Amino acid sequence: MREQGYLEIGGYRAAFYRCNTVIVGTGAAGYNAADRLWQLGQKDILMVTENRMAGTSRNTGSDKQTYYKLTLSGGEGDSVEEMARTLFEGQCVDGDLALCEAALSAQCFLRLAEMGVEFPQNRYGEYVGYKTDHDPRRRATSAGPYTSRQMTECLEQAVIEKGITILDHRQVIRILSDGMRVYGLLCLNTGSKEKTELFTLIRCQNVVYATGGPAGMYAESAYPAGHYGATGLAFEAGVKGKNLTEWQYGMASVCPRWNVSGTYMQALPRVYSVDTSGGDQKEFLMDFFETAGECLSCIFLKGYQWPFDVRKALGGSSVIDLLVYQEQQKGRKVFLDYTKNPCGKEIDFTALIPEAREYLEQAGACFGTPYQRLLHMNAPAVEFYRDRRVDLKKDPLEISLCAQHNNGGLAVNHRWQTNIEGLFAVGEVSGTHGVCRPGGAALNAGQVGSTRAAQYIAAKCGGEPEEPCAVFEAESERALQEMGFLVEEALKKKGNMRSLWKEASRHMSACAAAVRNEAEIRQYEKQVSSWVEQYGKLVGAETMADVALMFRLRDMLLCQKVYLGAMKDYICREGKSRGSVLYTDPKGVKPDETLPELFRFRLDEGSLGGLVQEVFLKNGKTVCQWRAVRPIPQEDDFFENVWRDFREGKIMDTETAQE
Repeated sequence: MREQGYLEIGGYRAAFYRCNTVIVGTGAAGYNAADRLWQLGQKDILMVTENRMAGTSRNTGSDKQTYYKLTLSGGEGDSVEEMARTLFEGQCVDGDLALCEAALSAQCFLRLAEMGVEFPQNRYGEYVGYKTDHDPRRRATSAGPYTSRQMTECLEQAVIEKGITILDHRQVIRILSDGMRVYGLLCLNTGSKEKTELFTLIRCQNVVYATGGPAGMYAESAYPAGHYGATGLAFEAGVKGKNLTEWQYGMASVCPRWNVSGTYMQALPRVYSVDTSGGDQKEFLMDFFETAGECLSCIFLKGYQWPFDVRKALGGSSVIDLLVYQEQQKGRKVFLDYTKNPCGKEIDFTALIPEAREYLEQAGACFGTPYQRLLHMNAPAVEFYRDRRVDLKKDPLEISLCAQHNNGGLAVNHRWQTNIEGLFAVGEVSGTHGVCRPGGAALNAGQVGSTRAAQYIAAKCGGEPEEPCAVFEAESERALQEMGFLVEEALKKKGNMRSLWKEASRHMSACAAAVRNEAEIRQYEKQVSSWVEQYGKLVGAETMADVALMFRLRDMLLCQKVYLGAMKDYICREGKSRGSVLYTDPKGVKPDETLPELFRFRLDEGSLGGLVQEVFLKNGKTVCQWRAVRPIPQEDDFFENVWRDFREGKIMDTETAQE
């Protein structure tokens, strides 16, 4: 990487850098891409990030954050093909990606363990595991509540030790592309207070996009504060989206944002709601269930079955998510209370379903208050909130049904390259999952995808960027003029972005989250399309500090526009409720006749499970296409043939036989 000084283009001044590969994002996937590239001999690299200490990898977790990989303990059989099949059966999953994620899972996991991530071993050295959701084996493991943070910190240390340059406080605001290949990036210097120091241009051969999921779209969000994503900019550059309709939602605390999964629910807290003034306290779950034992059993199961699953809304634990959502629709706030037992009574543990009763008996937790049970079973879960000034011994915990993970994202091939040559998407921003996935599969996918991208770049995409480059010069001038003019015009008007952001994110949570309504989606899509078209005339920035938010909001609205278009298209194709989403349907059934019509739905039986929806922007319009999933490759694994292809570099061929 070389800093080239400054460029004067179109009347604007920008700091200029030139390198082979720029990596956007400093989470676990971004750092792994940088470290792998360096080890593979490609050292002409640069990392850019809005805030090195922000992001989901570093700041999220759960009571026991899971990492999913091939079984590495015990006598139970497992294989790469079997793990690939498990991932593939999540519906709408491309088989080549599933095979890669299975094949490299052990390599990536063991590398993290060698780097210092504290995955538990037994006395004989086996990496023991447990079953997670959608997992037929015991492939899951955990380093505790902060697994992804440990991963990020270990990978970050490796990058720092190699002296790889990290440009902090650089927010990508335009991907420079002609719709076919990437040429560079335009970034905003968020630490600058002067217009003359506002922009940074980067000329490169490759971009590894590791920006995380589009967290800013929803008001009700489990993503950590300070994480926004930048998927909208990729759509603007011509990148296709894939499976955008498929999300994971679940109950999380509001402040701090944290999943209330596992022992947070297995401790059997009291659940209540209050009105807008904080009065009229009501244990609303007890109005739905016939007995306390039935209610508490469902609360317990939410620990195992934390993500909202529309299949479990019919006589299962996910009805609790809907009941919480219903209270929010009434304008009420919902809380978990660990200070006293539900209904203020001692719990009759014999009334619980066997699974719940036996678990609590084995844990020695059939006693006391929810706080005492939680402290006994998982003291770190208590300490997490105490460290953030929430004492569960005396403080109620406000919760909401929140967006937690996008299973879809940017479409990639088996090298994690998008349809734009030279632009790779790794981590949550890439859409490698389908309708459902095993818990912890996302952490594995981020490591595998960034490894695959680095391997391909190092082998096939080396060298310095071509100079001079007419496309880069033209795209740079256009981007600087458009973004510079946007800043100038916004600074002339009164600031309004925070109110617009709040309005947009609330609309998205109301109509396009875990419960989706066709009429409302159509109505809001028209609104957000209008905002995107009129953006320059619409927004105002009070100060230079507001400029970064202005560009984030622009990306978020672009992202909402495309995602809403994907949801509308899915409904038009007669897509039904599946995964973590309930689509309101007057022809369907309700989990219970006492519930509102909003919860009437038809359950999908896999009719679209063998198809992938791909979405892209064309002339400002959202275009949707459908194709069959790519099957799991059946390769010739005769050793001598593979060894020959390996020696001759043929395993790095750009395409697979099925593409």
